[in-house]
Amino acid sequence: MSDFLYPIKWLSKASTGDRVAHELRMRIISGKIEQGTVLSENKLATDFSVSRSPVRDALKVLAAERIIRLERMGAVVVGLSEKDIREIYDVRLLIETFVFERIVRMERHELVRELSKILEMMKVAIKFNDADEFSYQDVLFHETIIRSIDHSYVSMIWQNLKPVMESFILLSMRTRFEGQMEDFDRIIANHALYIEAIETGDRERMVTSLHQNFDDVQEVEDLWQSQQMMTKGVEPHD
Repeated sequence: MSDFLYPIKWLSKASTGDRVAHELRMRIISGKIEQGTVLSENKLATDFSVSRSPVRDALKVLAAERIIRLERMGAVVVGLSEKDIREIYDVRLLIETFVFERIVRMERHELVRELSKILEMMKVAIKFNDADEFSYQDVLFHETIIRSIDHSYVSMIWQNLKPVMESFILLSMRTRFEGQMEDFDRIIANHALYIEAIETGDRERMVTSLHQNFDDVQEVEDLWQSQQMMTKGVEPHD
């Protein structure tokens, strides 16, 4: 299978099954593999030049995410509805709101310093027109905030949510880098506002930043636009 959608450089420490899962997830969420497609273990093993075992592992992961449905004849692509996507963002919003309430009770200097460094890396990615690096730093920004409170169950929820969120962000940012560069001034400003809110413990700024980020930057329509771009060359799967 050529023309991988998931960044190869992000997979250096991933197992073979995880590599397959990451790529299949991107292809399904982007719409390149359409809803209703039946995925054959044998065909996927051939496409990825791997044995059936890691393919089976990957399909179990995607089934747990409800992106596919396992049946006797193979795995059927379910995809994600607009409702599913909005609910995923709802959960992320709940997580980050909860985390902020914990952060304001903590010493925040080191977190602010770390977030500021990540924000600078996001600016560098914009300068070099690197959508994948920008996406990586964007995910890292929010993950750094979530992990800062050292809450094992919140971290577990985030880890379960992260693969799908990561795919959304990658697809959205690639689309924006191709023709919506004016959006990035606003994206950077939103992240800077979030850092300000953490530094000052200002809940109003935090709420403003989160809603600007979720309601404006990462609209569901970004995903649909990406799907339309990708489905011009849908790959058949037996």
